[in-house]
Amino acid sequence: MAMDTARRELIQELAVANESKLLLLVADGLGGVAPMTGGGTELETAETPNLDDLAARGTLGLMTPVAPGITPGSGPGHLGLFGFDPMDVVVGRGVLEALGIGFALEPSDVAARCNLCTVDEEGRITDRRAGRIASDDAEKLVRRLDELSIDGVEVFVEHVREHRFVLVLRGEGLEADVADTDPQHEGSAPLAAVARTDASRRTAAVIDEFARKAREALEGEVANMVLLRGVSKRPEIPSFRDAYHLRSLALATYPMYRGLAQLVGMDVADVATMEDQLAAVGESWSSYDFFFVHYKPTDSTGEDKRFDAKVRAIEELDGALPALLAGAPDVVAVTGDHSTPSLLGSHSWHPIPIVLAAESCRRDGIATFGESQCCRGGLGQLESKHLLALMLAHAHRLGKFGA
Repeated sequence: MAMDTARRELIQELAVANESKLLLLVADGLGGVAPMTGGGTELETAETPNLDDLAARGTLGLMTPVAPGITPGSGPGHLGLFGFDPMDVVVGRGVLEALGIGFALEPSDVAARCNLCTVDEEGRITDRRAGRIASDDAEKLVRRLDELSIDGVEVFVEHVREHRFVLVLRGEGLEADVADTDPQHEGSAPLAAVARTDASRRTAAVIDEFARKAREALEGEVANMVLLRGVSKRPEIPSFRDAYHLRSLALATYPMYRGLAQLVGMDVADVATMEDQLAAVGESWSSYDFFFVHYKPTDSTGEDKRFDAKVRAIEELDGALPALLAGAPDVVAVTGDHSTPSLLGSHSWHPIPIVLAAESCRRDGIATFGESQCCRGGLGQLESKHLLALMLAHAHRLGKFGA
């Protein structure tokens, strides 16, 4: 960890400002696995003339988000892309969801990312997402939960989207080292909140009480129980502007990714669709140096095990690429925060394909963007935490180290 802190401090010391523009396009869960029956991955199957053109002008490679064999969540995956070692800087999903919806977290607040779920008469989970309940219906149920009270603790419950909501606890003696209550699969009951440290025992007890009262409040509904993940407090992280002299803008439609961006000091655009994102990039081009654009459908289709739908999502993203590149950014990187193969229906440990394009790139002679091609690319295989430094270097935003 000390070594990684030294690396980040060195990049901050070498960082300089100029007029270059950098674009990071993150196709969430981009990486895939080819089916055993033959054929390529989702990315290799998709028709992607614009990504292929970018590959021909750039350099390909594969990125490891955390470490070989480690499956990352979206938080660690993005922190790596933003230049942090995910094993050094740990941010819970609850904090990210809360920041993403604009909740003003106080330093002592404990936040959790929550799902409305469905349980049967015996309390076993039959659907972790309550059938992806519509947002309007879910918001009405979340209002009931916001009315719950627990002695000695302020309880804030805010709807996010569909089945997702945020729980924030405020009070004395609350720490955040508490395990998830979501078992991550159907067929078993929600887990009890387990404190990993003595200091977090009160928080675990409060969470269990909230879950019990939530089930009572939701009785008779399809979404009749809650699951909690990512119990956490907000860490201190240096901002992009202070560390790298970058005026940064995030364009993400999902709150959690806006929260990640806010955590590292990015401004956040108010966007709800890809069309909004494209328009906001054009409107903001002269005001920012670094643009982080997040695309979700590649992940959600992979999690739903819909191979063809993920192929279509990649093709839709490819179709939007010319508009994103209309301002002619000096450095472009297209990658994912992790892999979500539709073969598995979940995040995985597989390295992520990456294409990095800039005038100063050493082109590797590969003109197709896919996992097989990235295995042979000039970037080789690197850790995600090094991507930002490479982008800064290609933008001539890093000075020389040493005499």
